[in-house]
Amino acid sequence: MRPPRSRGIRPAGRMVASTVALAVLALALVACGSDESPPNSSPTGPKSDGAFPVTIEHKYGTTEIPQEPQRVVTVGLTDHDALLALGITPVGVTDWYGDQPHATWPWAQDELGNAEPVVVGDATELKFEEIAALEPDVILGLYSALTKEDYETLSQIAPTVAQPGEHVDYGIPWQELTRTVGQVAGQSEKADDLVNGVEERFAEVRADHPEFEGASSAIATPYEGIYVYSADVANGRVLASLGFELPGELAEEIGSEDGINLSEERVELLDVDLLVWLDATEGQGPIGASLYEQLDVHTEGREVLLDSASDLGGAMSFSSVLSLPYVLDELVPMIEKAVDGDPAT
Repeated sequence: MRPPRSRGIRPAGRMVASTVALAVLALALVACGSDESPPNSSPTGPKSDGAFPVTIEHKYGTTEIPQEPQRVVTVGLTDHDALLALGITPVGVTDWYGDQPHATWPWAQDELGNAEPVVVGDATELKFEEIAALEPDVILGLYSALTKEDYETLSQIAPTVAQPGEHVDYGIPWQELTRTVGQVAGQSEKADDLVNGVEERFAEVRADHPEFEGASSAIATPYEGIYVYSADVANGRVLASLGFELPGELAEEIGSEDGINLSEERVELLDVDLLVWLDATEGQGPIGASLYEQLDVHTEGREVLLDSASDLGGAMSFSSVLSLPYVLDELVPMIEKAVDGDPAT
């Protein structure tokens, strides 16, 4: 079982789509025949630079977007960040965690401005009727674990783009997510520019810190012992993009999984050049335990402690085109102090 916020919280209590499909379809038909405009019915972004229709492949087949969408609902947990980065305000969003206004964290508030998208669900439940009432032109579920039933129900409301099939659920890299949203919105060129800009920031950090290249690292959290994240989840990709590498023994044990649980007796596997802890404090979890206290990573202060509910913890979990510049601004100085060889820092 993966801990919360490794990629996302798997939907556990979702409404059974088949029980609401007919009601949703009826509501959608009524909405389409109404003369009254729903909230936020004005165009939501810049004019398209692409040709339509656009066809997007995903886990459940292909979806055609017939024309530039004006009303977008996001059911992927981080998809709205990419939309906002493109200058497009969604009419409906899905809340992951953090109790942020309109499910939008501080790094995206400037892009949101005064808009007030409707929160149409969270990581465990989608409100299909509320989604239908917003009369979306397209529904995005890229950073998600949509079931086939979810997808079929949403597709009765509007063309729906589900998570890609070539990645595990919640596994789409931020670059692919941003570029796919750009395709859907007819903003492919701007999406490429955004991705290239963030990747250049990572390249600059690597150039400024050659000591990061090839150094060993891991991200862990006190969960059912110790949970160590894969380098292929959002958090792990951040460190990999900075030049760090997950040690071979840990990488082999994790394999293609999101991560692994270690007993505290195997804590020596965490004796790396840089260890990022999520939601661990001195005296809680393995930190403060006698075995861990003996490791060089602890005695030499090569640790970074993060609260997953903090702005920085949230930004790492999102790992979006909007949140990653904030991560670099805040996390890199912390890493510098952790790996400088001085326990006092």
